[in-house]
Amino acid sequence: MSDAARPGPGEELNLDGPPVEPRQAATVIVLRGGSDHLELLLVQRNPAQRFMGGAWVFPGGAVATGEGDGDAAHRLAAVREVAEEAGVRLPDPDALVKFSRWITPAMVKTRFDTHFFLAEMPEGQEVTIDGNECVDFRWTTPRDALEAHRNGLLLLVFPTIKHLEQLEPFPSAEALLEHTRGRDVRPVEPKVLGAGEEARVVLPGEPGYEQEQR
Repeated sequence: MSDAARPGPGEELNLDGPPVEPRQAATVIVLRGGSDHLELLLVQRNPAQRFMGGAWVFPGGAVATGEGDGDAAHRLAAVREVAEEAGVRLPDPDALVKFSRWITPAMVKTRFDTHFFLAEMPEGQEVTIDGNECVDFRWTTPRDALEAHRNGLLLLVFPTIKHLEQLEPFPSAEALLEHTRGRDVRPVEPKVLGAGEEARVVLPGEPGYEQEQR
């Protein structure tokens, strides 16, 4: 079984109690390349962190209490998290383009209901990682990131891999944004089948998804 289909670092399975209510969260896929090409920003989580330590991810995090509810709260959280983790200041939360929504599997103890947004890198800005939660960054094409992961050079987790696979076919940042604007975004909730070394993550429509977990 591919490591890509396993739960990520620090994702403990909840095998006994009822499912944990997922925390609301937001993530931004920061793009550059205009009409010429497509690159995106990945940041590396601090390896010392228990949850997803060392993984390369899109900047993001949980919605804060004071940011309210609903879509506006996710947009505010997205802008804040990119500024905190990557030093990138996105000028307008309303300009973010909703790309996807992923809900952590019910069998995982730490759960998030994450809204993924697209945003172009503002002109004249530079990435500056916080050095605490995130310790490194890179601009990469989706294909190069996936290839580095397959070669053991880049630790990626399941949601990041699946998003990179969706992004790979687009020839440019502009083409991706044009395709995504106005699209109906439906929530995706993977499932974890099995436990221990046999645990694997499956998506809706894949074999085993409809089977009972408990």
